[in-house]
Amino acid sequence: MSASLTRRHLAALGLAALLAAPAAQAQDKPIKIGVTAGPHAEIMEVVKKVAEKDGLKIEIVEFSDYVQPNAALNAGDLDANSYQHLPYLEAQIRDRGYKLSNIGYTVVFPMGIYSKKVKSLSDLKSGARLAIPNDPTNGGRALLLLQRAGVIKLKPAAGLKASPLDIVDNPKNLKILELDAAQLPRSLDEVDAAAVNTNYAITAGLQPTRDAIAIEDAKSPYTNIIAVRTQDKDKPEFARLVKAYHSPEVKAFIEQKYQKAVVTSW
Repeated sequence: MSASLTRRHLAALGLAALLAAPAAQAQDKPIKIGVTAGPHAEIMEVVKKVAEKDGLKIEIVEFSDYVQPNAALNAGDLDANSYQHLPYLEAQIRDRGYKLSNIGYTVVFPMGIYSKKVKSLSDLKSGARLAIPNDPTNGGRALLLLQRAGVIKLKPAAGLKASPLDIVDNPKNLKILELDAAQLPRSLDEVDAAAVNTNYAITAGLQPTRDAIAIEDAKSPYTNIIAVRTQDKDKPEFARLVKAYHSPEVKAFIEQKYQKAVVTSW
């Protein structure tokens, strides 16, 4: 091969590299992941550091409620979210028509019942006011917890979708109040007890294994997940995201930070 041909070949390769550079740059754009404030955000910060070692950049976007992260993901304002359990996602898909898919399981936040007025559910007086989340899946979850604690009985067929209308036995004549999940810790000054999701409990300074007067066990169907738009679920960056989340570093952080108040799924 002549020197001039070699130079032309190298020049062509250089031009090809320059033309390819913008595409490589575009792939280097961080993926935007929606989380709720508290443990989900704290865990994702660790995931972000692990993912960076694998060349995957993450931008974390915090939300203060359960509704907006799925709306933003479905609209294309996020690339993924990590804040909800599978029954909640399935309900959102059914009720709102979202085209979202689960790509990986993350952690379980055992739901607890908290109170500033009683030390045990058996101490609740007749007509006591008990607050639960107002979204169907977490509301049903709270009612199932109350049933396991022997406070109420539900229709046998109610399952995970139980609502206050499914209560068939309520010996203490409890008044069930349905409130936004994020408001439940603040409601403890006004109600006799409240069922609070662990991410909101921890943010409010409550320690589930210490402060809850009743709590779910680890065998829960409410394992949290990472969701993406269904059309994007097979993109390689999301496999790398799940790999980073399921890393030993993230597991160690969760076990040390939350002391069994948050349980890993892997």
